[in-house]
Formats: sequence, structure tokens, C-alpha cells
Amino acid sequence: MKSIIFFLKILVLIAVALIVLRFVASAQQSPAPDMPIDAATRASVIDNIASALNDGYVFAEVAKKMEADIKARHAAKEYDSLITAQTFAAKVTSDLQAVSKDKHIRLRFSAEKITPGQQRGEPSAEEKALDLWYNRRTNFGFGKVERLDGNIGYIDLLGFNGHEGTAETVAAAMNFIANTDALIIDLRRNGGGSPRAVALISSYLFGDKPVHLNSLYWRKGDKTDDFWTTPTVAGKKFGNKDVYILTSKRTFSAAEEFSYNLKNLKRVTIIGETTGGGAHPGGMERVGDHFRLFVPEGRAINPISKTNWEGTGVEPDVKAPKEHALKIAYLTALTKSSETIKDPNVKAGMKELIDQTQKELDELKKVVKAN
Repeated sequence: MKSIIFFLKILVLIAVALIVLRFVASAQQSPAPDMPIDAATRASVIDNIASALNDGYVFAEVAKKMEADIKARHAAKEYDSLITAQTFAAKVTSDLQAVSKDKHIRLRFSAEKITPGQQRGEPSAEEKALDLWYNRRTNFGFGKVERLDGNIGYIDLLGFNGHEGTAETVAAAMNFIANTDALIIDLRRNGGGSPRAVALISSYLFGDKPVHLNSLYWRKGDKTDDFWTTPTVAGKKFGNKDVYILTSKRTFSAAEEFSYNLKNLKRVTIIGETTGGGAHPGGMERVGDHFRLFVPEGRAINPISKTNWEGTGVEPDVKAPKEHALKIAYLTALTKSSETIKDPNVKAGMKELIDQTQKELDELKKVVKAN
């Protein structure tokens, strides 16, 4: 079991790395790998998907509906014309999501043959080294940490990394911005990650008393895991200073949890677009030699709202196109910070910075509107 959990962690890290690479790669990328598939492969994968869903999908009745739908489509020969793995995976994913309304569920093709998982003990030294390498390559999810002009902190967080080494990077980032007057956390490119990382980073934004952030109910085992902030952390806490979260339509999963938790606790101001709407965590299941299915096995239960953001996303406090979000947050933070400044020279400098930022925002709006 530990081996499987470790393998899933690697998959999450690879997913985070791919999210980052999509934003920096050129448009001249190679086509995604593909391969031809036959009727026997399609039939086998359909049967294995049904088994995986009935065994683990968070809502048993919805799993039955998805099974009935894809088997009916298969019997009606809807999939017969899909002779490549990628087109088949895309179609099945679309059909499963249409029934479940669950954006986490997805059939993925692997060019490399997937061997059935084996029960083993601790991961090998080689596996641990590969795990650490992936984490370091993505800097444990931290893309950028800055002190912006006017003493505003900025963190570009690309993923909520659950590796044990993440705590050191979180502490370093939070120590760097500890003396800023406000903090902007950019989740516009964040596709999710670990709820434990969500709790870790959230702990820097609250005081010495534990705060209940979220609960995750799991169908398997009929159990619920609670997530709280911790009173003590390795770095400096940010105190009760203003925090702004930037979101986009691509903000998803654990990044949505972070936003949703803190919004319900009235700890942050969210600026940007409504998020993707995925609140069902889970894991990858092998459903063929070259196919894996992400099966959502749990659901988030917020202690305040008693529900979650599945299918609806997290609504921002200030709605704006993602391209405007950073300037709006920065301008808001500068304006509020300047109200507390007594020194006339510093206050005059802040006014210049505010005026310049407002001008830049106005110009940005014109450009985005023109396009």
C-alpha cells in the first residue's frame, strides 16, 4: 500500500510539473503520443472502468449511472470509430463527466505499458531519489516569491506539494515576506495538490489556536479526515495582515480548497475568475495496459458551509479577468497600506506608486478589451 501511495505522489508531482511546462513551452510542441487500439481493448477498458467506479467512486449511485451510460454507448457501437487511444480516452472522459458533472474524473492514456501495482514495503532508495528530484524540479510548488514596491509580498504558487520537504520551502518563503504589509498569493496557474500542504500554508495565516479548515469524507472505509491549522510552524507567521488570493478558471482542486476554506473563514480577499469546480479527491486506477482512470473517492465538507465547491467553483470577492487580477490586488493592497503611513515623504512616494499602478491597470484593461 505504501508503494501505491508513493506512486500516486509521483503522478501528482508529474501533473504539477506539466502544468508549469504548459505555460512556458513554445507553441511548437510535439504531438502527444498515441497508439492504435482495437475493439477488444476498448471493451476491456470499459469493463475495468465500471469496476473501478463501482469499487471506489465517492457516490455509489452515480457510479452505477456512469457504468450504465458507457456500457450502453459501447453496445450502441458509439466507440467503434475511435481507433486511437487518445480519441478514445477523450470521448470516454467526456461521457463520464457528462453523467457525473465531476471534473476530476478522467481517463488517461500512457504510451508506456502500465504494470499492475504490487504490494511492497518502503519505497526503494532509487524511488525516493526520483521523488525528491521531481519535487526539487518544481521547487515544491513555489514559482516565485517577491517583495513588490510599496512593501507588498507576492507568492506565485503553482501547486500544493505534499512532500515532507515542502515545509522547509514554505518556511523560507514565509520568512522572506514576513515583514511586508500585505500578501498576494497567486493561484491562477495552480491545478491543486495535497490537502496537507493546504493546511500547512494556511497555518501561517492564523494565530496560536487551531482552526478547522476542511474535512474530507472517503467512501472506502466510510471515514472522515479533518484538517486544522497548527499553532506552531517552522517559519514566521504572517499575523492578521491582509491577504489576497488570485484565481482563474484553471485554479482547481486543492487550490480551490485553499481559497474556499479561507473565504469562509473571512481571512482573505479573492480576486479574479470563478475557479474550475473540483472538490472530489482521489487517485489513479489502472484500467488497461495503457490506460489509467482518475477515480474521485472522497468529497470535501467545509465546517462552515457544510458543503463544497464541486461543480460551482469558488466565487471571487472581486470578479475580474485573470489578466487584471494582480494589478487590482496590488492596487488595493497599496491603497490600504498607504492609509496607515504617517511619514509624509513615504506617503507621497506611495501615492506616486498608486497612481502609476492605476494607470497601468487602465492601460491593461484597454488592451484586454481590444483583444
